[in-house]
Amino acid sequence: MPSFDTRKIGEIHRQLHTHLPSDPALRVKALESLVVEKGLVTQESIDNWIELYSERIGPKRGAEVVARAWSDPDFHARLIADAGQAVKDFGYEGHATEHLKAVENTPDTHNLVVCTLCSCYPFSLLGMSPIWYRSSAYRARAVKEPRKVLAEFGVTLPEDVTVRVWDSTAELRYLVVPERPKGTEGWSPEQLAAIVTRDSMIGTMRDLPPEPA
Repeated sequence: MPSFDTRKIGEIHRQLHTHLPSDPALRVKALESLVVEKGLVTQESIDNWIELYSERIGPKRGAEVVARAWSDPDFHARLIADAGQAVKDFGYEGHATEHLKAVENTPDTHNLVVCTLCSCYPFSLLGMSPIWYRSSAYRARAVKEPRKVLAEFGVTLPEDVTVRVWDSTAELRYLVVPERPKGTEGWSPEQLAAIVTRDSMIGTMRDLPPEPA
């Protein structure tokens, strides 16, 4: 007769529930199954959109723009002067980049992007916006107490560093150009792009690692 180990069964039960998707993920999956079943969209179309934003867009496009600005002085000047026109070099055109402004971090200035009204975001460069960017807490506090918000993201700035908060709108969106890390001289644009993060292009990260994460 097989033995029944209650502790072992309990541990298996806990592990199974630990690996279950979160409630929002389950709801999204249920909606996805429903629209596919109703014939409103194909599973292939959904998969293609997911791949587009996770693999081809994501923050990778923005990272390519930043990397080129670091390594190409002429492009850097054009990006700061008119980011919407400059990114057309990459073929990144559309509503989210038509009115785009690039703001640059310097040793004495740090830029932080927020959208206080809703969640306007340069998604064609950075992919889907993170949940915290859309939260009411971030949208309200980033303007009122940006240093405290940055500290919660692990960014503690000296008092002599000015913090500039940029409020995105449907007509104007922002891209933060982080400072180029020391020790990356002579790197290729591909190597540079690999160390640029989404959060650094929003402004909730300041010091980039000197090597790809």
